[in-house]
Amino acid sequence: MTLEERIAAVKERIAAAAREVGRAPEEITLVAATKTQSSQTIRSAIAAGITACGENRVQEMTAHLDDDAYGSAALHFIGHLQTNKVKYVVGRVDLIESVDSLRLLEAVEAQGAKLGVVQDILLEVNVAGEASKSGISPLEAPELARLALEMPHVRLRGLMAIPPVAHDAGANRHFFHQMRELFVDIRQNVTDNVYDMDCLSMGMSGDFEDAVREGATLVRVGTALFGPRMSAAQDQEGKSWG
Repeated sequence: MTLEERIAAVKERIAAAAREVGRAPEEITLVAATKTQSSQTIRSAIAAGITACGENRVQEMTAHLDDDAYGSAALHFIGHLQTNKVKYVVGRVDLIESVDSLRLLEAVEAQGAKLGVVQDILLEVNVAGEASKSGISPLEAPELARLALEMPHVRLRGLMAIPPVAHDAGANRHFFHQMRELFVDIRQNVTDNVYDMDCLSMGMSGDFEDAVREGATLVRVGTALFGPRMSAAQDQEGKSWG
């Protein structure tokens, strides 16, 4: 399949999952996870209908920005963000999906104040409690959300989660359901209409349909669009050959 055909196929799967539970397909945004992709591939994806790109690495994101690869597409930062890299991201992306600690939240607020901008963010929740993954626990999320709502240079838009890799169909659906309930609970306590919590980012290539069925508004898809990424060893071999 061509890139255009894969994008169309993923969009149709999203739409079918949405219709299955009575949702409008337009409620869900497909975020193309463009990690390791070239600027030309990103441009081709946008030309084929991608409206939002998600980057994991600050260095790659910066290079693509300098190359004007994203054009009119929205840009999300979806990877782990170190506090010393915040200055390269705040004000340059439409949404930081991976705010996973109070320390990072405060760094984003400080950089937003320095630039005089309000940065849209999501709080990353480690919904399965995996030691190998970053993110706050579901129990910590309401308090961090409250603190975010008090910061003038941060706009809390919602939550993000990366459940375990799904090896079987439906394996992550209960995690997505849990995230939806947490999202609703926190949003009910948001009384200031300036802060519009409308984003629930969950679901990737192996499980995005279940995420849509459970209420995702953003799904982050890479492999299903671009094919398998090269391994670290292949990446290094490619670099050695120039």
